[in-house]
Amino acid sequence: MLPGGSERNAPDDLRQLTPHGAAAATFEGGTGPLAALDTGPGPRGSALLVPGYTGSKEDFAPLVDPVAAAGWRVVAIDQRGQFESAGPDDPAAYTVDELAGDLLRVAAQLTGPVHLLGHSFGGLVARGAVLADPARFASLTLLGSGPAGLTGPRTELLAHLAPLLDAGGVPLVHQTLEQLAVADPRAQAVPPAVRDLLARRFLANTAAGLSGMADAMTGEPDRVAQLAETGVPVLVAHGADDDAWSPAAQEDMAHRLGARHEVLAGAVHSPAIEQPAATVAVLTSFWSSVPAEVSA
Repeated sequence: MLPGGSERNAPDDLRQLTPHGAAAATFEGGTGPLAALDTGPGPRGSALLVPGYTGSKEDFAPLVDPVAAAGWRVVAIDQRGQFESAGPDDPAAYTVDELAGDLLRVAAQLTGPVHLLGHSFGGLVARGAVLADPARFASLTLLGSGPAGLTGPRTELLAHLAPLLDAGGVPLVHQTLEQLAVADPRAQAVPPAVRDLLARRFLANTAAGLSGMADAMTGEPDRVAQLAETGVPVLVAHGADDDAWSPAAQEDMAHRLGARHEVLAGAVHSPAIEQPAATVAVLTSFWSSVPAEVSA
């Protein structure tokens, strides 16, 4: 599976179809409307949740109701070119800075303190938004994300992305991934309804988005020192067995940031669907700890 997705998790960890009380909504982005799940205003401010590469707003479905019940408005989006958010046909429209601009636009449409969370590649984008306008955000959570561009085994699939896209577009990429999944018992055990959702959302990605985001995800420089200088409170959280950015790299990033660091046992790269209760507890504890003067 390409980085940021969830098809390779165990079947009982796939909870994108978790029922929740959020409504379908849209927010204006830089190149058009962005599809979202939105619980409506909460007394403690807003939580803006950003998915990773090939992910979608549904990756946060298990968090929606408990976070809303704790007092925050939950807004989870599809980034431009993902699932139900249309995107331009130019790969240059999917740089970290371009995508971060969308987050700034969405945040400006929210009320109260805005706690920003980015998962995987979404963490790099969320960091870009904070660097562009630190005063806009009460806090930043980097969930299974890293200090710089992705390296390691997950980049091997990305190396094959461009020729596959050139040869047959998004359908050929999906077909290739499905063929690889045939040999993976975990993928084959995924319930049919979930597999259908994952297939539909992958096929809805724009080819330019897959290409541009892949370049952005592997080419992002280390900007940890710049983030530390903003003074925005940061939480670094990840699965104990994260197989994208290593736990050691994320721990080191947290140390360099002077950030809160939480390791989620029993999770790999997608804690929100692998260990949702623990993820909610970590997030709400962190957001509650942000001083009022910071989040005003």
